[in-house]
Amino acid sequence: MFKLLQTFRVVYETRNFSQSAEILFLSQPSVSHQIKQLETELQVVLFQRNGRQEMVATKQADILYQRTLNLLDDWQQTVDALVQESNQKVSCRIVASHTFAVYCLPELMTELLQKFPKVSFEIVMANSHDALDKVAKHEADIGFIEKPLATEGILRRAILSDQLVLAGNVASSPWLIREKTSGVYHYMKRYFDEENITEPILEVQSNEVIVALLKQGIGRSIISKRAVPTEIAFEPLSKSYQRHFYFIERNHLTSPVMSQVIQALLAFYEGRE
Repeated sequence: MFKLLQTFRVVYETRNFSQSAEILFLSQPSVSHQIKQLETELQVVLFQRNGRQEMVATKQADILYQRTLNLLDDWQQTVDALVQESNQKVSCRIVASHTFAVYCLPELMTELLQKFPKVSFEIVMANSHDALDKVAKHEADIGFIEKPLATEGILRRAILSDQLVLAGNVASSPWLIREKTSGVYHYMKRYFDEENITEPILEVQSNEVIVALLKQGIGRSIISKRAVPTEIAFEPLSKSYQRHFYFIERNHLTSPVMSQVIQALLAFYEGRE
């Protein structure tokens, strides 16, 4: 049954048998057969065809998807418990938005690695929307984002404030901006509206590249004060350009080890700004 549920999960997320087959390293007929087998065993219809290509998930599929994620989580917790009992390392997958990953996470990891030597940590960097999606889809255990995003089944807590500043040569062009799904884009757009700015812009999908360009005297940008090196000039912005970093986790039951990791990281940020 676990094999069928794992196949169902991929089909639900891709809505495409061909893509699912590539991800699962199976043939397309095998994927189709497994979904049919699952529908037969559960006596429900999970997907309906809407035209030649589009697949529409039924309400039963929506319910099964959330339950499947929880079931697979429960199974992973069982495996982790067995691994821990045999004195092997258990895993903790962390996804973090760009600014937090580069300028905040290293200090936290120093604490976690020291406290949890039997936990194997994995770190992935993504923008806030993708980070939330990875935690919601159980592709990461915990996450850190720069926007107050929310979705069903996810708990969000503000853990740290972050002041944005105007960095670089204020007379230099172009403006260096992040992509629309990044945490800082909203503030950049608001600043443009407030100041009636229509100057040339250059989209850069990396804080580190923006900082490197600023070091070369190219352009200006609104970035986290944490990201500004000493050699780059910056101007403070108002309190309205202060944001928060958020910790996100699933509200489904977690393993004892993961609970300990979460408690440790929340204690680490308690009272910090």
